[in-house]
Amino acid sequence: MRRKLRSPLPQRHGLEAVRLRTPAEGPWTTLRDHLVDRLPRVPPSRIDAMLRERRIVGVDGPVAPDAPFVPEMFLWFHRDLPDEPPVPFEIGIVHRDENLLVVDKPHFLSTIPRGRHILQTALVRLRRELDLPELSPAHRLDRMTAGLLMLVIRREHRGAYQTLFRDRLVGKTYQAIAPYDAALALPRTVRSRIVKQRGVLTAQELPGPPNAETTVELLERRGGLGRYRLTPVTGRTHQLRVHMAGLGVPILGDHFYPVLRDKALDDYSRPLQLLAATLEFTDPITGTPRRFRTRLPLQAWTSYPDWLAAPA
Repeated sequence: MRRKLRSPLPQRHGLEAVRLRTPAEGPWTTLRDHLVDRLPRVPPSRIDAMLRERRIVGVDGPVAPDAPFVPEMFLWFHRDLPDEPPVPFEIGIVHRDENLLVVDKPHFLSTIPRGRHILQTALVRLRRELDLPELSPAHRLDRMTAGLLMLVIRREHRGAYQTLFRDRLVGKTYQAIAPYDAALALPRTVRSRIVKQRGVLTAQELPGPPNAETTVELLERRGGLGRYRLTPVTGRTHQLRVHMAGLGVPILGDHFYPVLRDKALDDYSRPLQLLAATLEFTDPITGTPRRFRTRLPLQAWTSYPDWLAAPA
């Protein structure tokens, strides 16, 4: 097995350098020409500046502005960071040991860098705040969902914990606040086919063999609202939100389902009332049973009836 090359560049702001590999052949005379084609979203003038500033490196050091194209060569560099509105909520530490970090991720914070969310992500903030450069997530939570997020502290243990989630060996429950419907018979298990196309914000339920399964239970009723426990068997994108909307009781604060509505990135009012509440599994390293419970509340329940009176 070929050993993975380590980046010659250190992390910057808790972020690893981007790694590229040049193709085996091509029409380019210089590495600069290849990078202009490879990185169409980066202006050529910016690539020129990065080369002059010695910010693009190979295994033998910085790449010169006039360096010739070399096939199958590894290159590393740090991308320019976008302007991001700060997410003004703390990440709560639920548990930490030599292998695992379990936190309560707030609403509006992405798990990992992606798209317009880079520094304002749980992974990057925790790497910087806790000085844990090898930290990596064992799974992901949607940006709008709050609650338990488990991360692996040591690089050599990433695979063991990530495999637990891949193989569905982690028991997960969520809580949600949604309208109460006396005609909706609960508990029930919802099975459907959910498809999320790349580049499309929302997922859809389509005809065909089910690939998503959720058990829905009503825990408590308060006026026109219910507090629900959701137990997913599968992990399709937006699965819980789609299933609740499909039952006619969309989760409060959901701007995607049943109807997509615009919301500014820095609008932190009325968060999605969905919370990752518990995680339970057998630790693959120590063999001991583990159970974690969120410490976060759901605002619509703790501030009822103010939530219902506030504008959507």
